[in-house]
Amino acid sequence: MIIGFALTGSFCTFHKTMPVLSKLKDKGYDIIPIMSSNVYTINTRFGEAQYWKDEVERITGNKILYTLPDVEPIGPKNLLDMIVVAPCTGNTLAKLANGISDTSVTMACKSQWRNQKPVVLAISTNDGLGINMQNIAKLMVNKNVYFVPFGQDNPTAKPKSLVSDMTLVPDAINAALKYQQLQPVIITYR
Repeated sequence: MIIGFALTGSFCTFHKTMPVLSKLKDKGYDIIPIMSSNVYTINTRFGEAQYWKDEVERITGNKILYTLPDVEPIGPKNLLDMIVVAPCTGNTLAKLANGISDTSVTMACKSQWRNQKPVVLAISTNDGLGINMQNIAKLMVNKNVYFVPFGQDNPTAKPKSLVSDMTLVPDAINAALKYQQLQPVIITYR
């Protein structure tokens, strides 16, 4: 099983994403890492870009795909069984919901849909209960789109924020491989 694992710019979520990558690797999945150009290049208060690149390549044992030419062969060569986007930002949700494939991650996802294969989205967005709710709804009804269950991570300080429970990524993958949505989709965030 070959899984494309894509990271987009919810940098604060990376510390929860790395254990998921390790767990999937330990289960024997071949993981092809994909990063948005922002993740690949931007240093933040959550870590240097080089640290995250090194960590992802160490865990997966594979080089990161981060440019459009890197990911373009995914569709025509039918390279992946599934793509997981974790974390999936509101920006990426909006692009996917509206057919925009101008980043490595969105193009990789669109390639999967071309091949009628699953894309699993682990959202992390400060406006999930705001303007991005329409994009979640658009994607929720699309064939071959599956969500890692999500909830409000901090309803008091960030009342519109939604974040997937990253510990549920492996279960969401197992369900998506059967073309099923892991339930319940909306959870009380832990």
